[in-house]
Amino acid sequence: MSAPGACPWPRNSSCSGGVTWGELELGGLDTGPSASEQGASLPRPGGNPCGNGYQISSGGLGQDSPDTAELSGAQLPMLSAPPKPWCAEAHLRFQRPADRGTQHQGGATAPLKIQRAFARADGRCELPLLHTGGGLVGGDELSIGAELGPHSRALITSVAAQKVYGSVGRSRLEPRGSWSRQRLSFELLEGADLEWLPQELVVFAGGLIEQSCRVELAEGASWLGADVVRLGRSADAETLGEGCWRSRLEVRRQGRWSVVDQLELSGETLRSPHGLAGMPVFGSLVWAAPAPVPEALLELCRADRTGLEGEMACGRLDQGLVARYRGGSTQAARWWFTRIWARIRAERGLAVPVLPRVWPFQEDPWLDTSDGIVRPRLAGKPEFS
Repeated sequence: MSAPGACPWPRNSSCSGGVTWGELELGGLDTGPSASEQGASLPRPGGNPCGNGYQISSGGLGQDSPDTAELSGAQLPMLSAPPKPWCAEAHLRFQRPADRGTQHQGGATAPLKIQRAFARADGRCELPLLHTGGGLVGGDELSIGAELGPHSRALITSVAAQKVYGSVGRSRLEPRGSWSRQRLSFELLEGADLEWLPQELVVFAGGLIEQSCRVELAEGASWLGADVVRLGRSADAETLGEGCWRSRLEVRRQGRWSVVDQLELSGETLRSPHGLAGMPVFGSLVWAAPAPVPEALLELCRADRTGLEGEMACGRLDQGLVARYRGGSTQAARWWFTRIWARIRAERGLAVPVLPRVWPFQEDPWLDTSDGIVRPRLAGKPEFS
């Protein structure tokens, strides 16, 4: 770990209030103004760019619209026309009728698809999203929005890891190429509870990805979000190179700012001890809680680092907590975040979480709940791959 008091964020960032890897004191983060990037990606075979086939889903059945017919060779777009990026949207709404579980309805445009929902015993709606495009390239955009009605509960995840390929659209003005973007927007009404837990993001060498997430919370609402990012394919000794991962999180509760977290990982930040120190994996978990969290919960979350590879820190927000990971294992990051997830559920008196069905079936974060108490199960732990 870095020495106490060392700021683990990029040197071009200002950390008001200080941030340490010791036990992570949080302050506002500001990486300065973001650049404006333009560009386009090549169209993928078998699909139309921007606005292809709208899918309607409701009641958890996830009925898909008929597949769009593939383009024949004679129908392929002329190369003389500028290729357009793929722009996909998903809009979701969750409601909880009296004495019933949470129900959902919504729609999506290709390449996003809403999968079949699953009703958990605690009335929570578990909804996986599938990106059928096989990954993102420069100019692609994903937009996901969700509205949760009063006292509804939902868990939104992804079917597989998302990939960001090396950027396209390089030019003299934009030598690195054009950016892929993901925009998230969540609105939670009174007493609503949303867990946004996608699988990891893999950014290939030269990939450019900008993520933004805005959360609006009413009184008593709870939002839990996590990101695990691998920068480069480490198994092939690949690094991010000239690529960049950029993220901005904004959380407001009843019109007042609660969390503003802005990060950028690229260039010297990847090697600096104040950044990733050469580690290929970064993870961030934020819980915007309906009330201040006790110090005992933070101590339990810190204790759950036992047996895991990497450097981990956990700190308190005014209402909630934040956890950071840097290391070499996406599995270790997922397992620690899963333990924290279970701690948060226990703190709120909710059901012990069940791993989503679409997550890797071999996953076992060593949670022992046989006696109703959540703790790491260390016996027989597997080796990290």
